[in-house]
Amino acid sequence: MRTRRTFITLLGGAAAWPLAARAQQADGMRRIGMLMGYAESDSEAQVWVAAFREGLQKLGWTEGGNIRIDFRWAASDVESMQRFAKELVALRSDLILSNNTPTTAALLQHTRAIPIIFATITDPVGNGFVASFPRPGGNVTGFIGMEGSLAGKWLELLKEIAPRVVRVAFLYNPATAPFVEYYLNPYKAAAASIGVEGIAAPVHDRSELGPVIAAQASEPNTGLIVMPDTFLIAHRAEVTSLAARYRLPAVYPRRFFPEVGGLLSYGSDLIDNFRRAATMSIASSRAKSRVSFPSRRRSSSS
Repeated sequence: MRTRRTFITLLGGAAAWPLAARAQQADGMRRIGMLMGYAESDSEAQVWVAAFREGLQKLGWTEGGNIRIDFRWAASDVESMQRFAKELVALRSDLILSNNTPTTAALLQHTRAIPIIFATITDPVGNGFVASFPRPGGNVTGFIGMEGSLAGKWLELLKEIAPRVVRVAFLYNPATAPFVEYYLNPYKAAAASIGVEGIAAPVHDRSELGPVIAAQASEPNTGLIVMPDTFLIAHRAEVTSLAARYRLPAVYPRRFFPEVGGLLSYGSDLIDNFRRAATMSIASSRAKSRVSFPSRRRSSSS
């Protein structure tokens, strides 16, 4: 099942950050940092990066020409995210594109001055990244992919394809999904409303995936919902394989889970978020070599 494409955009408040007002790089190029939560070998992450590059090129910004992009690949490791965030800040990037919620949290621990655009995160207000949707404030703005209420929809879809399910496990990794309550609360409310037992099923590392999914499958009439979580996305092939092995009907948050063997997915398409992040990053290449960000007010943050 292909997903309904839903995007919520934060477009105000974070100020128009003209790169011309920031310190010039020694070689005259603008410098963009890019902190990705996945391994460089992840095929889907490479698609997202390609979409960002495509968006930049359409606006007249090319690597090796007038911009340089410094990539850091954290491979779903929180400690690596912290280390790489510090590195990108130390490089005096003019702008940093953040992949997701954990990478954004890491970056904000190291800078409140360098402009940050997040391509897809969860609950930016609840996580303290922005003050509000209409007026984010600070040095960060961007896009979210899904609302927490979708957890109820995942449960409804699971009951449609497996009506006998009376017990549903909600799979997530606490380290890479500190926002779990954003989805877990609507999920539990939906479960109670339709008479299904909702089970939280945390996994802390790859070695726990097999035992946790096997334990859930040991109970009759059990289903599985996989949260949009950096760790689970990185290990999507193993997660879908385990669900199939134990004959657990499962619903996934992204289309690339069914592409590697999952049953069905329902959620947003992240490719467009990365393409639009480029548009947000660079409003016009004709404004005297200046990169600006959409906003109703302007400042010269440095």
